[in-house]
Amino acid sequence: CAKQQEPAGATLTVTAIAVKVVGAALRVFPKFNSSIDLAAGEIISKKYVNIGVAVDTDRGLLVPVVRNADTKNIIQLAIELSQLSEKARNRKISLDEMQGGCFSVSNLGGMGGTYFTPIANAPEVAILGISRARMEPVYDKSTNAFGPRLMLPLSLSYDHRVIDGADGIRFLRWVVEALEQPFLLALQG
Repeated sequence: CAKQQEPAGATLTVTAIAVKVVGAALRVFPKFNSSIDLAAGEIISKKYVNIGVAVDTDRGLLVPVVRNADTKNIIQLAIELSQLSEKARNRKISLDEMQGGCFSVSNLGGMGGTYFTPIANAPEVAILGISRARMEPVYDKSTNAFGPRLMLPLSLSYDHRVIDGADGIRFLRWVVEALEQPFLLALQG
């Protein structure tokens, strides 16, 4: 996989994988692919999947949008994320490239920390936060012992006017299962 991405100019990242998984999850859980129009007092369901990705810049946080993220493979997403992030950091990103998101992903894993509370980018109704992965001892019932397991802390924030807690945990469980069992993505996503 690493050899395939190098010629295309991509670096495979957790963020690219998460965008792919979230793109599929938004098709399975359409409530998360909506926005609130306060002026009209209505919820707007999106037919497209555009995912904003938070980028830390010297001017603060910018959120470029990957359009039609659900239709792209991970290598395409990695290339596009790299290009958008570079444009954001170099102050060359356009306003159009930061509008039209349906859902956002914020990865603070590179900075450390365990968990954080991401805030949904209005009028979007949800955001997924990713913290730093690390090896932790996890109990295995089959062996009756603890063993090392790579753990990736995820935080999901959502607007309760559209999404309730049960839907939130179903969405997050689906994302976790797709990350743990990538074949699920091919079957369901």
